Amino acid sequence: MKRAACLLSAVLLVSCTAATNNPGVPLKTAITPVNTSFDRANMDPSANACGDFYQYVNGGWLVKNPIPPQYTSWGMLSQLNEDNRALLHQLLETAANKPAAQRSPVEQKIGDFYASCMNESDINAAGLTPLQADLDRIAAIRTTQDLQQMITRFSTFGLGVPFNFGPTQDAKNSAETIADVSQSGLGLPNRDFYFRTDERSQKIREQYLEHIGKMFALAGIQGDPAAVMRLETALANASMTPVELRDPHAQYNRMPVAQLASLAPNFDWTTFLAAQHIDNLQSLNVSQPNFIKEVSRLITETPIADWQSYLRWQLLTSTAASLTTPIADENFRFRNTVLLGQKQQQERWQRCVARVNGTIGEALGQAYVEQRFPPEAKRRATELVDNLAVALRENINQLPWMNSSTKQNAVAKLDAFRRKIGYPDTWRDYSALQIAKGPLVSNVLSAAEFETRRNLAKIGKPVDLGEWFMTPSTINAYYNPPYNEIVFPAAILQWPMFDIHQDDAFNYGGIGSVIGHELTHGFDDEGSKYDVHGNLENWWTEEDRKNFEARAECIVQQFGTYEIEPGLAHNGKLVAGESIADLGGAIIAYKAWQKSLEGKPKPGIVDGFTPEQRFFLGYARVRAQNATIEAQRNRVLTDPHPMNKFRVNGPLSNMPQFAAAFQCKSGDPMVRQNACEIW
Repeated sequence: MKRAACLLSAVLLVSCTAATNNPGVPLKTAITPVNTSFDRANMDPSANACGDFYQYVNGGWLVKNPIPPQYTSWGMLSQLNEDNRALLHQLLETAANKPAAQRSPVEQKIGDFYASCMNESDINAAGLTPLQADLDRIAAIRTTQDLQQMITRFSTFGLGVPFNFGPTQDAKNSAETIADVSQSGLGLPNRDFYFRTDERSQKIREQYLEHIGKMFALAGIQGDPAAVMRLETALANASMTPVELRDPHAQYNRMPVAQLASLAPNFDWTTFLAAQHIDNLQSLNVSQPNFIKEVSRLITETPIADWQSYLRWQLLTSTAASLTTPIADENFRFRNTVLLGQKQQQERWQRCVARVNGTIGEALGQAYVEQRFPPEAKRRATELVDNLAVALRENINQLPWMNSSTKQNAVAKLDAFRRKIGYPDTWRDYSALQIAKGPLVSNVLSAAEFETRRNLAKIGKPVDLGEWFMTPSTINAYYNPPYNEIVFPAAILQWPMFDIHQDDAFNYGGIGSVIGHELTHGFDDEGSKYDVHGNLENWWTEEDRKNFEARAECIVQQFGTYEIEPGLAHNGKLVAGESIADLGGAIIAYKAWQKSLEGKPKPGIVDGFTPEQRFFLGYARVRAQNATIEAQRNRVLTDPHPMNKFRVNGPLSNMPQFAAAFQCKSGDPMVRQNACEIW
């Protein structure tokens, strides 16, 4: 079930940091000083602000910043990501090389994990030895009972094949953590990749089959690629679409365990649950009942040999990036080059920083906060959040299409928003995690098993409202509907989103619109279905809900017209939530900035632009990004975020404040005749 609505999905790799710096270890990667000034050379003087504002603000930057071959996209925030990673590199090298007696427990874990990742010769020498016991178990499968034991075994280290099992909040009792079973088990990005009939999609399926065969050959594993594809296609056919997955009501199906056993009788749920060490489980949520029914059918109707090929493949592909160089390279070729258009792999140290960061990132977060997030930054960010909340509250109370009772409920929900800024109050405890300098894949599996145990231990307990689902060095933010919270990691609260050297207009357009975006997620097409306590309960009158849905449909229709290439447009229903949040975020950030000027002298022209113009320049600048056409195609099919060009031009073309700032006229492309307006 969906936990959070993120701002910058698919833009950057997640980044995190490490432990205490050792001055005896040289910095291996220079941290580039950041130029925070607004450079007019990044603009396109030939573009018209009222025709294509994204191009007008960012056209020069886009030309000067082509995508490096190691990336699938490159944007204004990429320099911040590189700066973060350079710091992480330094910290991890320190932890890896410090004498064992001088290392803290956290330094030992992050240092040895990083060292095992960097030791390519040991990885190659180990080959598939760390996986051999599980490969032998798969080879020994003879009965459906054996098959279920293997599926259960996979679940214990977090490999959700062919379904996921883990904790979630009860959508209608947000204080309770319950068990959840949900769809999983596909090798392509989502179910639509198995059924789209265009030429490119058919070619991808052909290349996927070839890729499976190559991987089996490189690993010395016997397996039938066609059997893998048959089984995955059957699972995909029973899976919810990306748009269907945006409906939380459709995914709330809490039932007694006995009902699950009746729904999927060919799977031994009693034995499965016992293996997860969950005692006395009476009920759980089944996010996609039709999918689980199909799994039950496939358990008995699919030949054991096909299941063996499928399980070998899932084990291999899930660990491929941590295995021998030929296997990792072939995995990269298909996953990154074929699907996303990335021309070459990043250097090994870059991949290893990302690996440690993505696996045990909160262990690294403490050092990051010490280096990059002083108390003053948290104070200023808190002030901005307060100002944006005041602006949204005023907007809600002034809405002409909403009656007083719904307004009261909306304001109560807004006032109850939990705010997390910078970093957790309590850091995650990794003391039970065992990490050594042995083969990388062993550490990867150990970390996965640790995380699985940590998560399963939540079931049946009160929800931990202090838990974070992003690390402090992640350049992103999110709204979590069941928690009714907004979360801003430390990394996003710096240049270019927030720049102490720039005026308030620029900063409100940048970080202010980010804060407004996350606030608005509480009232988008999905977040609006959760109440003040984070429960999936209706707090609207019937008339107000219809009014909201009609206004949301305006956004759906608008974004459904935006094409990345002829014949391939965004799915308006998929991107509706993020686009509602983008529009709401820009509107309330502008209002909050205007309110911040009350009682003060009006700011003057800076860099040749009025304060009003600079607000919108700040909004557009941070979203500058080049992306490969393959990454764009993948994003349109999988990501609820539109491409960045449309995240700029789409919302701003609905705002009369923008038209006034740049003196745009009716009929200009940046002035929509039937403008969308919600919050």
